[in-house]
Amino acid sequence: TSTGAAKAVGLVLPELAGKLDGTSIRVPTANVSVIDFKFIAKGDTTPEAVNKAITAAANGKLKGILTTNTEKLVSIDFNHSPFSSTVDLAETKVIEKKLVRVMSWYDNEWGFSNRMLDTAGAIAKLI
Repeated sequence: TSTGAAKAVGLVLPELAGKLDGTSIRVPTANVSVIDFKFIAKGDTTPEAVNKAITAAANGKLKGILTTNTEKLVSIDFNHSPFSSTVDLAETKVIEKKLVRVMSWYDNEWGFSNRMLDTAGAIAKLI
């Protein structure tokens, strides 16, 4: 199916507008999808370098929003995941040092609901 997620990234990060696209793949669970995300890196890279950067973000600035996984899991395992995205590090691929493929799972309902709770908490701090 199509997804508005790739377009939404361009709205949130204008410098990426028009530079990426994505596909959402429905799997046999009501709420879980997987993103097959591809991009061309600015410089030469490796799967290990990509995974290191993703893991650093998941453990740093995006902690609680982004996470990573190295276990062999299936779609149902991500049902009710509180994260907006769970990158499957074993699926990261790099072709000719530039073309990068990242796969990431998400629960359409639960992850979104958790971000709305985060937003409500942030607004409450302003009041």
